[in-house]
Formats: sequence, structure tokens, C-alpha cells
Amino acid sequence: MNENLFASFMVPITLGIPITTLIIMFPTMLFPTPNRLINNRMTTIQQWLTKLTSKQLMVTHNPKGQTWSLMLISLFLFIASTNLLGMLPHSFTPTAQLSMNLGMAIPLWAGTVFIGFRNKTKMSLAHLLPLGTPTFLIPMLVMIETISLFIQPLALAVRLTANITAGHLLLHLIGSATLALMSINLFTALITFIILTLLVILEFAVALIQAYVFTLLVSLYLQDNT
Repeated sequence: MNENLFASFMVPITLGIPITTLIIMFPTMLFPTPNRLINNRMTTIQQWLTKLTSKQLMVTHNPKGQTWSLMLISLFLFIASTNLLGMLPHSFTPTAQLSMNLGMAIPLWAGTVFIGFRNKTKMSLAHLLPLGTPTFLIPMLVMIETISLFIQPLALAVRLTANITAGHLLLHLIGSATLALMSINLFTALITFIILTLLVILEFAVALIQAYVFTLLVSLYLQDNT
């Protein structure tokens, strides 16, 4: 059981070639472009959820920030579909890789910070020094605020990676325990299976919530800099 504990987090390889890129591109097939005059139920539900999420993310933004609406909703759909893809048996979850999450977090964070320093230079610099700070604390507080600024993309990536990884590991451990208990105590195995079922439902919710939290934090960074 311990030998294969992290097997689901390994990069899948076919014929010696990593197929991570194909797996990352697969969720885009789940959102086809409608080409009919009247959409079916699936496309209608997808469009309704997309508009609802976009409205929630963009309601507090000014016109400059609202230009990011397409990027943010695409980010949410990508992370959500990738997280849900990882719930399938024998599948691979790209968002459980810290390198990939950093690859999403750092450019988005850098873009918001660059916009802030370009459009509101004085206000962006003012965030590094709280109002009314004693003179002798100015160098220390500027250093602390600068470090906290650069930690933001790392916190974004680590939060998503930790939540997805912890959920998958917990499901793996409880699933293995259920199989082991079936030959020892059937009643205990039944209770463990019920717990496993509830955790699977919770993990589906976590997959969507973490996608929304990641996108919402990027939206908040954008709001502070526009």
C-alpha cells in the first residue's frame, strides 16, 4: 500500500514519452463551441455557470479590471475541469504538481503587479509602507511587505497543490483500508466504505472550490492594482 501511495501523482509516460500535455489539453474538449441556433441542456448549463461565475468575479472591478474577465473565467474552467478529471480512476491530476501551479500563479501575479506599478505607481509603492509607521520601523516594514508581496504566487500554488494532494492521498488510504477490512470485519469495512463515499463527494466539492479560490485570489490581486 505504501509503495503505490504516490503513484497517481507520477507523470504518465507512454512509449517513453510524457503525455502530460495531452492530459492538460483534454479538458478543453469538454467545453465545445456551440454551433446550433438552440443549445442543448449541457451547453446551456455550462454557459449559465460560466456567466454566473464571471459575474461574481467581476462585480467589484472597474472597466480596466473587467478586461481580464475572459482570462479569469478561462482559468477557472481550466482548473475546475482539470481537478475533476483527476477524480476519475487511474487518471492523472496536473494541478497536484507544484511546478504547474507555479507556472499559472507567477505570470498572473506578475501581470497584476506590473499593471499596478504602471497605472498606479504611487499607490502601489504606498502599500509597502502602512500609514503612520514610526520612522525607526520603516526599513523593517518595507522589507516585510516586500517579502509578503513576493510570497503571494507561492501561496497560491502551494494552497492548490496541498488541497488536491491531501484529498487524493486521503481517498487512497481509506480505499486501501476498506479493501483490507473486507476480509477481516465486514461491518467495519461497510462503515469505512460509507466514509469513503462521503469523502469522494467532498473531494468533488473541493475540486470546484479550490478552482474558484485560486481564480478569486487572482481577481483580488487584480482589483488591488487597477
